[in-house]
Amino acid sequence: MDMILGIDEVGRGPWAGPLVVGAVVLGNDKIDGLTDSKKLTKKKRAALDAEIRRKATGFGLGWVSAQEIDEIGLGAALRLATIRAVEQIKTPYHEIIIDGTINFLRETAKGRYVTTLPKADRLIQSVSAASIIAKVARDRYMSFQDAIYPGYMFSSHVGYGTAAHRIEIDSLGVTPLHRLSFAPLKKYKASTVTTKSLGDGAETIATDYLIALGHVMLERNWKTKFCEIDIVSRRNDVVYFSEVKYRRTHLQGGGLAAVTTKKQQQMKFAADYYVASKKLKNVDLLLTVITLSGIPPKIDTYLELK
Repeated sequence: MDMILGIDEVGRGPWAGPLVVGAVVLGNDKIDGLTDSKKLTKKKRAALDAEIRRKATGFGLGWVSAQEIDEIGLGAALRLATIRAVEQIKTPYHEIIIDGTINFLRETAKGRYVTTLPKADRLIQSVSAASIIAKVARDRYMSFQDAIYPGYMFSSHVGYGTAAHRIEIDSLGVTPLHRLSFAPLKKYKASTVTTKSLGDGAETIATDYLIALGHVMLERNWKTKFCEIDIVSRRNDVVYFSEVKYRRTHLQGGGLAAVTTKKQQQMKFAADYYVASKKLKNVDLLLTVITLSGIPPKIDTYLELK
């Protein structure tokens, strides 16, 4: 039985978007075609991603946002994403193999079980699988951002520093997805922060937080003439409807204070309307509130409304 925990990262170099680390234990089931995710077509990666998730004994994804990268640095972000991915693995394994030359678990209790191996994503199946699920998840996340930040074509370059991406930044400015600690973007650090950009950034941070909890994003800023929902996501058979509340300072009052009984009734109406309009069946619904404050925004509270 292949009880190796394979680990690989995606998104180390882009100017925008999260860093994602995949961790996979394959077990007995054989999966044909596994290799470095960058060597596969998008269609093949998607097919393998589904098969890996179906057959693997265990898998996890560790997400670190652009804001976190800017705050702690890329090296610490790689360690944090790896730890977050490994924490999701509940199945036993006898060895850990990390693609590359750096043991990102060195400072943890699991560090002594790690072998680092350059090009492991081409040599070790569980590492190949980790690279695939991480890339598919990150690419899908970046494609989702096109609807939120039109004009940046994130689905095309997925945040990398292409010539087209540079032109988009020069024309439109930076978004909360951009890594302002990276040399090409440092000049934007001093840019004027608007209330709208802070609000957009807060919603992006809330989205990243839910993804880190294992949610799959369905909608962001879903609106009709009757109602609107900040974030719609799904985890297992539960559809979550999240209200995001941001305040620059606590002097403005906590975000939870704005979630009155009337607001909760509006949230429930919006959730029921969404389910009816999408014809969803056999799902449980859960309303949540995410409050943030500060510059840059940080999460204060995540509350599930019963």
